[in-house]
Amino acid sequence: MAGFADVIGQENVVSHLKSAIKLNKISHAYIVNGESGMGKKTIAKAFAMTLLCEKKGESPCMECHSCKQIMSKNHPDVKYVSHDKPATISVDDIRVQINNDIVIKPYSAEYKIYVVDEAQMMNIQAQNALLKTIEEPPSYGIVMLLVNNKDSFLQTILSRCVSLDLRPLSKNQIVSYLKAQEKLPEYQAEMAAVFSGGNLGRAIRLGTMSDFMELKTCVVRHLKSIGKSTVADVAACVKEIGDYKNNINEYLDLVMAWYRDVLIFKASKNIDELIFKEEILAIEKKAVHISYNGIQEIFMAIEKVKTRLRSNVNFDLTIELLLLTIKDNIQ
Repeated sequence: MAGFADVIGQENVVSHLKSAIKLNKISHAYIVNGESGMGKKTIAKAFAMTLLCEKKGESPCMECHSCKQIMSKNHPDVKYVSHDKPATISVDDIRVQINNDIVIKPYSAEYKIYVVDEAQMMNIQAQNALLKTIEEPPSYGIVMLLVNNKDSFLQTILSRCVSLDLRPLSKNQIVSYLKAQEKLPEYQAEMAAVFSGGNLGRAIRLGTMSDFMELKTCVVRHLKSIGKSTVADVAACVKEIGDYKNNINEYLDLVMAWYRDVLIFKASKNIDELIFKEEILAIEKKAVHISYNGIQEIFMAIEKVKTRLRSNVNFDLTIELLLLTIKDNIQ
């Protein structure tokens, strides 16, 4: 299943796409912008299914040959762009899979749809190559760029695409989903919702992790002590984090949430907005000993770590560099 009914929240985005289909005002290029886990692929799939559905309704019928092909990723006119390099979509990827292919008319549908997941990984050459296609696309061509940071695009790309920005879900929306779909008990759903930052995918991962509370405790202990850590302490910390290697994204998200709280408290002293409310004394102390620029440096370092780990670089060295960056930015 992947119709619009499967999209949780994001009413403005769904309404825009449904209206575009109904009024036959389809753009040739869309940017769907939001964090990983917020439903970008579900939205792209629902849009493609609805647009190519043989019954031509406001939602896909889920029963026709076209819908079944898209659900199984076997539709000849819905293409998912792949790339060999783990952290880069190259100019050759775009030329071969989009530019050279889009000149061929659709096999069976009215449109030919190209979905580029993690499109922020397109390098400058790839973006310029894509620009040539979206400037003068064939009438049947549609390119959907799924991205977690649209600011990584050239202005010329941004100006030629319809941007659809996904919004964080409310705590109640996430709790309701986790209880109904994941069958989580109330307390577990509440905890996952609080730490998800409005991201449903993250909430599902956290809610279904058997050792989430253990991971959270580990993160808090590391971040409380990092300012006074010795080289030996950092090495021991890296070793302990290695035990959570399979859940490293969750670890990094919790680090991000901690420094988000530090930033919020530093800027507004608003305790109600904090995720780690029970750690208010530590949050307050950290807010005094770090600058706004230091917090930004840490946020950027976390994103770099995620990128590097996707490229299969040395795990221990990458985590050690992150911890040292955090330590260096604490006054």
